[in-house]
Amino acid sequence: MSVLEEMRIRSLGVIDDAVVELSPGFTAVTGETGAGKTMIVTSLGLLLGGRADPALVRLGAKAAVVEGRIGVRAGGPAAVRADEAGAELEDGTLLISRTVSAEGRSRAHLGGRSVPVGVLSELADELVAVHGQTDQQGLLRPARQREALDRYAGAAVTGPHTQYVAAYRRLRAVAVELAELTTRARERAQEADLLRFGLNEIAGVEPRPGEDGALAAEAERLGHAEALASAATVAHTALVGNPEDPEGIDAATLVAGTGRALDSVRSHDSALAALADRVGEISILLADVAGELAGYADLLDADPRRLAAVEERRAALTALTRKYGESIDLVLTWAEEGAERLIELESDDDRISELTAERDVLRAELSGLAQALTDARTKAAATFAEAVTAELSSLAMPHARVSFAIRQSEDPEGIEVNGRTVAYGPHGADEVELLLAPHPGAPPRPIAKGASGGELSRVMLAVEVVFAGTDPVPTYLFDEVDAGVGGKAAVEIGRRLAKLAKTAQVVVVTHLPQVAAFADRQLLVEKTHDGSVTRSGVTVLEGEARVRELSRMLAGQEDSQTARAHAEELLAAARSES
Repeated sequence: MSVLEEMRIRSLGVIDDAVVELSPGFTAVTGETGAGKTMIVTSLGLLLGGRADPALVRLGAKAAVVEGRIGVRAGGPAAVRADEAGAELEDGTLLISRTVSAEGRSRAHLGGRSVPVGVLSELADELVAVHGQTDQQGLLRPARQREALDRYAGAAVTGPHTQYVAAYRRLRAVAVELAELTTRARERAQEADLLRFGLNEIAGVEPRPGEDGALAAEAERLGHAEALASAATVAHTALVGNPEDPEGIDAATLVAGTGRALDSVRSHDSALAALADRVGEISILLADVAGELAGYADLLDADPRRLAAVEERRAALTALTRKYGESIDLVLTWAEEGAERLIELESDDDRISELTAERDVLRAELSGLAQALTDARTKAAATFAEAVTAELSSLAMPHARVSFAIRQSEDPEGIEVNGRTVAYGPHGADEVELLLAPHPGAPPRPIAKGASGGELSRVMLAVEVVFAGTDPVPTYLFDEVDAGVGGKAAVEIGRRLAKLAKTAQVVVVTHLPQVAAFADRQLLVEKTHDGSVTRSGVTVLEGEARVRELSRMLAGQEDSQTARAHAEELLAAARSES
């Protein structure tokens, strides 16, 4: 069994530097009001991943430090999780430390390794159950009561609950998507109409890639056909001459004469021969250009009807580029993307049908799972309430009766459970409430309304004791679980805590001598004269010292003979039952 062996606390609240040594069984922590007993609970909370509050750091200190030594069972869940985090165990002992700076920064170490604080929280679920005044108030909330019932029911609830949560989340996602599709149906229909219009307009024109640029060039050429033809004719004449003017001088004739002159002497100088070759190349190039000029003039279309047709086509393309892209290539890209988007929009009706069908299937599945949860909770509630009632009998509430009210609320938009359409949520359709009838003839009432502070303390303890038999943890820490209790009820609480300590480690912060007397070990928290708790401020009480402390708790006077006698009687009675 895992056991919390020791804690060292430095610069936390009123504690300057103190060591708390705990026993495997029942440890009672006592001391005057304000002595710092609750800081022990706070320290353990920090070790187990609790919220780091810089206000906890002792005035004048840079940081508060809590170190703990916990014996863990080899191969147990806590040891496995620690190993996964890279922690090292020394002879079955796990070292945990938590540092909180005055600026609010927090650091956690586990087995010599720095770890996220969340890892400590995960270990807490396996190691310690902490209960204090806030936990008692938490038990007043129906949600916590449902959680307690589900925890007691175990696999009977966790199985269908896991399936229910998965189906519930999927249903929420389907509902969101379906709502978006249906609420935006008008906008999507309008978008589809605009896409169809645009695609039809583009299809009617049938543009080709790059067509706008080609037509622009053709229009430019056709618009200046006469000037182009005249320039080509003049250039052709300049190159090869005019047959009707045999006396005219042209470039071809001049170049030919140049070539003949050079050819006649090329054999005498290689440099001149090279120039003659280049002149020959010029002659060939002139002939080619002249031929192309002649063909250009012949092929040049100066038909004004063709120009009109080009301009008409360009106007049609311009109408597209004004709406769908700066060029025909971009227009074609828009058409491609628009066609894909239109397919998506036109498939919305099919998607709505699919989602509607899935929603109906999920709602039917949730109805079945919610019914299974209700049945499992109803069955577990009877045995859980019976077990808690039995525990209350041993806690000086022999006539009290605990029960559960499990009900559902009508909701026309809900799911069907037990033949009714009821509201549902992430944990099913059940509203769970813990009821208490403190004495015969009293009607069962919600514990938030029908339980006094002392009764609530005992109900919480009874619930935890029942859990100890079904879902135990190694260590239980109770902070003033006996609040509002006295007399015989206090004795019964002490007796029940001692019984719980036979199978688990129990640490109790208490003001009641009747409870402290049953402890295997009693720790006294004392302040020094300067108002702090030092290393020597947390001491183990034995023999005469324990009698004196119990006397103080009984009568406020350590040396009162009557109180001493009563303290000795309490100790003797507790030992006789151990």
